[in-house]
Amino acid sequence: MTAGISSLVNSSSSSSSSSSSTSSTGLASNFTQFLTLLTTQLKNQNPLDPMDTNQFTQQLVEFAGVEQQLKTNDQLGSILAASQSASSASATSYIGKTVTTDGTAAQLQDGAATWTLNPARAATKAVVTISDSKGNVVATQTTSLQSGSQNYTWNGKTSAGLSAASGLYSIKVAATDATGANVTVDTSVNGTVSEVDLTGSTPMLVVGSQKVPLSSVQQIGLSTSGS
Repeated sequence: MTAGISSLVNSSSSSSSSSSSTSSTGLASNFTQFLTLLTTQLKNQNPLDPMDTNQFTQQLVEFAGVEQQLKTNDQLGSILAASQSASSASATSYIGKTVTTDGTAAQLQDGAATWTLNPARAATKAVVTISDSKGNVVATQTTSLQSGSQNYTWNGKTSAGLSAASGLYSIKVAATDATGANVTVDTSVNGTVSEVDLTGSTPMLVVGSQKVPLSSVQQIGLSTSGS
């Protein structure tokens, strides 16, 4: 009979990974069975060889621990659902607003693509490389950068002087200062949020033709309607 109770407790522990509602229902049923088995053991134990009360206490503690774990899972599930709901509501408020996000990819549209560059310090030489969505280099330019945030606009012209097709392009900047030391340049992209993708676990803002998470937003501007 003791082995039956231990098996029941272990079965309850393994079921904790299932859904909260199923686990709670199973817990109530198993708890009733556990008490029935425990009472039966006490009624039918050998008076000359009584069962160890410490063993009963240990089983009760284990079962109580499983019960507490399931209750904790239920509470965490409720907190997560509330957090996701709040995050989704916050994301939809970005629609129509201009945002600055982390990243290197920007949309070439109407013959221009703009990035925000933020070098750690002034760079006397900065080699800017523009690549298409397949990773092919389409244009390079050597310029200088001041310290602090500044915009860099590519006119859509390739190294051969041709007009590049509209689409997504990425930027890479290799910069050095007056002493020849490397200068780190952070890149970000400006754009208008057209919609929000809520199909995944994390809301994604659709900026141009790319999707960016809320965590990548650095700055929020006014909506395009001026509201």
